[in-house]
Amino acid sequence: MAVMSTPIRRRLSDAPFLAAATGASPKRRPVWFMRQAGRSLPEYREVRAGIGMLESCFDPELVCEITLQPIRRHGVDAAILFSDIVVPLKAAGIDLDIVSGVGPVVANPVRSTADVRALPRLRHEEVGAIAEAVRLLVGELGDTPLIGFAGAPFTLASYLVEGGPSKNHERTKAMMLADPDIWHELLGVLTDITIEFLRAQLAAGIDAMQLFDSWAGALSLAQYREFVLPHSERVFAEVAAAAGPGLPRIHFGVGTGELLGVMGEAGADVVGVDWRLPLTEAVRRVGPGKALQGNLDPATLFAGPEVVEREVRRIAHEADEAITLGATGHIFNLGHGVLPDTDPGALTAAVELIHSLPV
Repeated sequence: MAVMSTPIRRRLSDAPFLAAATGASPKRRPVWFMRQAGRSLPEYREVRAGIGMLESCFDPELVCEITLQPIRRHGVDAAILFSDIVVPLKAAGIDLDIVSGVGPVVANPVRSTADVRALPRLRHEEVGAIAEAVRLLVGELGDTPLIGFAGAPFTLASYLVEGGPSKNHERTKAMMLADPDIWHELLGVLTDITIEFLRAQLAAGIDAMQLFDSWAGALSLAQYREFVLPHSERVFAEVAAAAGPGLPRIHFGVGTGELLGVMGEAGADVVGVDWRLPLTEAVRRVGPGKALQGNLDPATLFAGPEVVEREVRRIAHEADEAITLGATGHIFNLGHGVLPDTDPGALTAAVELIHSLPV
């Protein structure tokens, strides 16, 4: 049996993002933004003109350029690979598309045991374009860390079962509750796909990873613990085994304030917090020994510079308190992604302010 060698990563010991994520002392407060590479940037809209979202995600040179854009413009402390959580599903051969104004739409939703057992598996070579984009970025980013990412099995399952975005996730919950065996079989397949996608990114040189469980906030604590946690745990465990020591693992979901403690149990080093919960309460729920990430409300960036400054300073103060309560570090971020109509100048100014605050 072949033994997978540990990927060789760049040595970025001075990078503030990595220091905060691993319990070291950063030389400045680190900040990056979810969806920092995207529609808020005019240069993004220019390079994406006439090119579909999924087509863009499988073009290594374009992925590299888009990922670099917010680094050049904002001076953030980490890049995140430009991709989408459904990319590994598309690569595996599932018939889906990202429809403008709607989101991912699945041609043949997964509703039965036969549907689950017909799902394809992901092969390493099917995401070769994404791995190549990572290799290009590692060569371009200098001392800026690169975050790879994937969608968590539950969130991928929701898209597959519902056939697209859903407000209530009723079909997903119905399968989960009425047929737990087939539910766990489905999530087992999606866990395998997620791990393979992340392994490809690891082998190409990412410096950290984030698992997005975007829709986990639709679940109760008991539902999450029984139907989701074992699969997310396996993702984090196998990533840790493949990466070796030192690669930070981040876990994030929206509306997951009631789940933060158990999400922290899944195996992440850093727990993302949305804007609904103060960091001082988040650390109590997560418990000591993990870093926190977050959590400026994305809408705050529309309220003018005085409001942004006030809120940034408030969150920085809460982060300092959270560290005294046992958090091992704090990475400044939004509580969700950058909204499309955000003024890029507001983001740049926020980065400058965050970097100016004492550590």
